[in-house]
Amino acid sequence: MIAELARIVGDDAVLPGSEARYLEDATAIRGLRGKADAVVLPGSPAETAQVVAFCYEHELAVIPRGGGTGYAGGAVPIDGGVVLSLERLTRVRQFDPLLWRIHVEAGVTTAQLRRLARESGLFFPPDPGAAEQSQIGGNIATNAGGPHAFKYGVTGNWVTGIEAVVPPGELIAVGGPIRKDQSGYDLKSLLIGSEGTLAVITAAWLRLHPAPERFLPLVGVYRDTGSGCAVLETVVGSGLVPSALEYLDRGALSASAGSFSLDVPAEAGFMVMTEADGSHEESAALREELLAVLEDGALLVYAPEATADVEALWRWRDGVSVAVSARRGGKVGEDIVVPLDRLAEAIEEIVSIGDRHGLEAVSWGHAGDGNLHANYLVDLTSPDDLARAEAAAAEGFALATRLGGSISGEHGLGWLKRGQLEKQWAPAALSLHRGIKDAFDPKGLLNPSKKT
Repeated sequence: MIAELARIVGDDAVLPGSEARYLEDATAIRGLRGKADAVVLPGSPAETAQVVAFCYEHELAVIPRGGGTGYAGGAVPIDGGVVLSLERLTRVRQFDPLLWRIHVEAGVTTAQLRRLARESGLFFPPDPGAAEQSQIGGNIATNAGGPHAFKYGVTGNWVTGIEAVVPPGELIAVGGPIRKDQSGYDLKSLLIGSEGTLAVITAAWLRLHPAPERFLPLVGVYRDTGSGCAVLETVVGSGLVPSALEYLDRGALSASAGSFSLDVPAEAGFMVMTEADGSHEESAALREELLAVLEDGALLVYAPEATADVEALWRWRDGVSVAVSARRGGKVGEDIVVPLDRLAEAIEEIVSIGDRHGLEAVSWGHAGDGNLHANYLVDLTSPDDLARAEAAAAEGFALATRLGGSISGEHGLGWLKRGQLEKQWAPAALSLHRGIKDAFDPKGLLNPSKKT
């Protein structure tokens, strides 16, 4: 097998299946580590197609891999097979700044794409975490989101065309450098968010947007969840469209307050973080409207304008996860999504779920989307802690479906949420879901046991 794969991609591009960094993703903290027969790094879409064809002929599982930054175990080879890493597919095939579009291969990182766009006065809004490691192919495969999804949407909203390898090893293209396409079933959207279970994404056409002249974040701190969520609903109900609309609950705020730019009042129980962007005039006008809403009942309002202060605030927000983990040494986190009018209920119930399992629970997330990152603080050396956290996470999934939401807003199902979809969907919908998988991948070799 190794020799045959090396004939396709070269000796240096086939690694032993024991290569540790290809056997895990961001779920390694929860003890998830897989095993593989080999790791292959194709240098082109044509080589990718040949590798898939070889694996399909010899009934070897294929586990597509981007930057390995996912939180659902989607890139982990659970039971052997070939890890297919797209990291060498880094060409920018075409960049048309005046037409606001770019054609890139799957291994281009989020940060590279955003920098390239910015150099031409453009903007690629999706901003999932780990921008220097996450890759566009993986972002599309998971339909990654981020803080600015409230205004700009998730990755899939910016994809106009996809090139991919489908079983038994055929290279196809759907969509392209176009803004409309009503010529057939929407295969492009099926591949977006499919987590490598239907195809291996090798390249994509992406829309870009003129870069806003200014980003002006605002923060409001409130006494409790109810007060903070009322402000969130007022922002949305007033027709204001900030680029971001985030929240931190009491526990998350307490854990990270020490590094915040101002002293956070001891009685603080909730934080709203939002942002106005656009031209100088647009951002200034929206900032004033948002400020008027945030000031109502706030214990503290912070509205930085200097570039250094704005960047420092977002760095602080990016560090919330690390600050929370430091409370006990680790955390088990899952994302769920609920209707905005049920957000306060969900936030409070997450804390109660943690209490029932003897764990401190905190949450933060993309409030405008109703997207919670529920985290249960654990000692990573304690199997008992980890087991209780997994049980608590399962209760969180049940909470989301009970409130009319979903078991994942952006992380996907991967391996860790296997079997949970049946709690959300009716049998007929599940049957259609399985039928789509069978139509694309009749042997079930593309990322098996994921997205189920």
